[in-house]
Amino acid sequence: MRILVTGGCGFIGSNFIRFILEHYKPEFITNVDVLTYAGNLSNLQGIAEQNGERYEFFKVDIANQEAIDAVLTKHKFYAIVNFAAESHVDRSIDSPLNFIHTNIVGTEILLESARRHGVKRFVQVSTDEVYGSLGSEGRFTENSPLAPSSPYSASKAGADLLALAAYRTFGQEVLLTRCSNNYGPYQFPEKLIPLMITRALSDEPLSIYGDGRNIRDWIHVEDHCRAILAVLLEGKPGSVYNIGADCEEENIDLVRNILKILKKPESLIEYVEDRLGHDRRYAIDSSRLRSELDWKPLHTFSQGLEQTITWYIENREWWEPLIKTNR
Repeated sequence: MRILVTGGCGFIGSNFIRFILEHYKPEFITNVDVLTYAGNLSNLQGIAEQNGERYEFFKVDIANQEAIDAVLTKHKFYAIVNFAAESHVDRSIDSPLNFIHTNIVGTEILLESARRHGVKRFVQVSTDEVYGSLGSEGRFTENSPLAPSSPYSASKAGADLLALAAYRTFGQEVLLTRCSNNYGPYQFPEKLIPLMITRALSDEPLSIYGDGRNIRDWIHVEDHCRAILAVLLEGKPGSVYNIGADCEEENIDLVRNILKILKKPESLIEYVEDRLGHDRRYAIDSSRLRSELDWKPLHTFSQGLEQTITWYIENREWWEPLIKTNR
């Protein structure tokens, strides 16, 4: 079968493509990405050469109806997996319209095109941030109300609702995933873990918002990819599946752990003014995914974090040019 992956040159999308092509030999992947600052062809270096006709790439904006239709006429696609998104909260505060363009308009165009071209399944990859913030107790379930706090999370919540409406109105086989914070190789160094790693390796200050006690629920990107594949193949249409690894960490503790592994001093830490609308705590209940689709995470956080740090140490040639270009 052939899958259209959108945003496949980004962090999670590129890891998903690598995972599918390595572990599921019959599958064919068409990757479309507009190649913004976070979409990097080097994330998939060697993939085309290694996989021949099983992989192809087109530089396409998912909000361009004509371009998406042109791609969908090339093959009979079994599914679309939509990773394409503007995803950085700080950037959404500065430029909300970019997020509406890609995350809302782009998702609707993909849904409409999928209907016209007979695509069987559509997986909308979303985020736990659509649920807003938690107090000190409890976890987000699939029935938690949507309460986004930033333009980014609001745009993703809007896209989620469009996807679910396509199921209810048109009968499309739409599936929705909402995942906790990802980490792993090929993550653009503006997100917390790669930002702290790369700054520590360069002996630069590690800026922490507010008091550093904000809590995030972490999952290794490969475990996320395995979950998306399970939802794609076996999920119930019209359903939402939360994806999480039960790994809550305060930001400050995470940063201290990174410094400890790298043998760097805690004096590199500096506290800065808190982000506008900064959610205090995320925690995901993924029991539905685990029980219905027999999924569970395979990476412990301690192992995964050390592996990720090692990857950034060994791949300076990947991230150093990105930092220089985007400063």
